[in-house]
Amino acid sequence: MADYPGIYDEPADSTRQQERHYHLLSQLQNLVKDLPSSFQQRLSYTMLSDLALALIDGTVFEIVQGLLEIQHLTERNLYNQRQKLHSEHRGLKQELVRKHKEALQSCKSHNLAVLRSSQQAEIEALEQRVKDEQRMMDEKIVAEMDQKVIDQQTTLEKAGVPGFYTTTSPQELTLQMNLLELILKLQQKESQSGSLFS
Repeated sequence: MADYPGIYDEPADSTRQQERHYHLLSQLQNLVKDLPSSFQQRLSYTMLSDLALALIDGTVFEIVQGLLEIQHLTERNLYNQRQKLHSEHRGLKQELVRKHKEALQSCKSHNLAVLRSSQQAEIEALEQRVKDEQRMMDEKIVAEMDQKVIDQQTTLEKAGVPGFYTTTSPQELTLQMNLLELILKLQQKESQSGSLFS
């Protein structure tokens, strides 16, 4: 028998995997109790069992962690872009105020009404530009975040995580967010107890 290592390993592996599956399923069932009852009803035993199966080897935990890191980097990058735009707008407004003050100081009194009128038009034009640029930036941010959600859905669907597919339905998105939260909480519990991948 010693000449054939591995022959008798399979049942032990299968038993260990089954124990791991039951352990993960039990943990998931406990975590689901913290969710609103409307979502508890949508997370059937079969779905939780399939999710536990998908989590057995730890790959999904790694995928979710990677997706989160990408999302955080994207959010930080978009936030910095938005802050930069605000800073540019603040600079443009300050420059316009400075220019207007100088013009008012050197203006002859009989030209004052014309100057104020043209300055008001410049202020309004700048305000419109700022508004348009902020709207375009916000639209860009929303589009990029929507794309990140689609990327995450696709990646998790390909990884075989139940409940994940490309959708824009608010109800389904909330369910997917709850599933992600379950995965993250379970990962945290597993790493704290040291039973991750054992």
